Amino acid sequence: MNKSFYQFALSFRGGRKDDLQAQFAESMFNDLSFPKEETEFDLISRYVEEKADAGMRSVVFDDLYKLYEERGKR
Repeated sequence: MNKSFYQFALSFRGGRKDDLQAQFAESMFNDLSFPKEETEFDLISRYVEEKADAGMRSVVFDDLYKLYEERGKR
């Protein structure tokens, strides 16, 4: 079974305060409506662009999603 993007991104929580990926993961964790089971780029990207707070920047999402794909969504 593939990990959701949410599960993958949680691994970046707890990083340095100036780490944008850690900031994204922390904001994502605190957003109770984040699509936790989703794996598809378009659906998550739309959420980040339209509904997420400033801590979840689109450019950081793009970088994290690229890593998610490179690691085989596992």
